[in-house]
Parts: sequence; C-alpha cells; structure tokens
Amino acid sequence: MINDVKDDAASRMAKSIESFKSGLVKIRTGRAHPSLLDQVTVDYYGSVTPLNQVAKVSAEDARTLMVSPWEKDMVKAVEKAIMNSDLGLNPSTAGTTIRVPLPPLTEERRRDLVKVVKGEAEHARVAIRNIRRDANSDLKDYQKEKDISEDDERRGQEMIQKITDQAIAEIDVLLAEKEKELMAV
Repeated sequence: MINDVKDDAASRMAKSIESFKSGLVKIRTGRAHPSLLDQVTVDYYGSVTPLNQVAKVSAEDARTLMVSPWEKDMVKAVEKAIMNSDLGLNPSTAGTTIRVPLPPLTEERRRDLVKVVKGEAEHARVAIRNIRRDANSDLKDYQKEKDISEDDERRGQEMIQKITDQAIAEIDVLLAEKEKELMAV
C-alpha cells in the first residue's frame, strides 16, 4: 500500500518535471532551434496540425530557422501560422522555403524571460508540493482505516518527502541551467 502511494507520487512528480522541461523549451534563448516552432499549428486542409507534421524545420544557422513545407500549396498557410504564433517572429518566403530570422535578445528582454522562467519553476514546485500533500493524505486515510500502522505512515511520509526533495532539486537545476542560457550573450 505504501509502495503504491509512493510509486504513484513519484510518477506524477516525474510528469510535472517533464511538463516543466517542455515549457522551458518554448522559451527562446536567441539561438535558432527547431523545437522553438513545436507548438505552432497549421490549418492543414481544415484540420489543425502541428507544424512539424506538414513541414521540415531545421536550423540554417545560429539565428535562422528554415521551414520547408512538404507541399507547395502549404507555404502561405505555414507562413501565416508562424506569423500568428505568440513567438514574435517574422518569416520571409523564398519560393518553397520559409526563413525565420530570430531577432537578437536585448538585456531587458533577457531579464523578462528569466522572470517568466522563474514563474514556471514556481508553478512546477507548487505542483510537486500538491502531489506530496495528496500522497500524505492517502497515507493518513490508510492509517485511519487501520490498514497501516502509525510507524508505517510516518515512514511513508518520509519516503514521500525524499522524493519531493529530489524533484524540487531537479527543477532548481533545470531553472539554473535555463537562467544561465538566457543570460549568456
């Protein structure tokens, strides 16, 4: 029973960390990376489709992404989708390829992005703590129903706390890496 609660909490915390990581990828650092356009969706013949399923996205150089739609007819739709995304990018079309130059980040914009990253990290920490709270309340319920002893409940809570500490430490490491990456010129 205790192991079930512990395993459930650990898997939920791992999912929270993965969600945090995917959120960090979307915050750009000034370097061109194909994953920057992962959340962009295109109207593909009436259905909303992720950009990477209708076009090849690659980094041409450190400041430019190159998008090559699989179909010639999709060039305008892809360009419009990139323009309408909340990334603040201005693509330019050259025949069947679309070049997406990334503007250099100013110091002020870098600081704003660091604030955004810190906010995301705090949301992830809160999610981890909520998972800990849920697991501890499950252990308390088991103890009230006399399914486990008080000592088992305490041991279970200590295990949950160790998992929580590890998850928060991992979030802090990811935050520090992203902050360093953002502030590098």
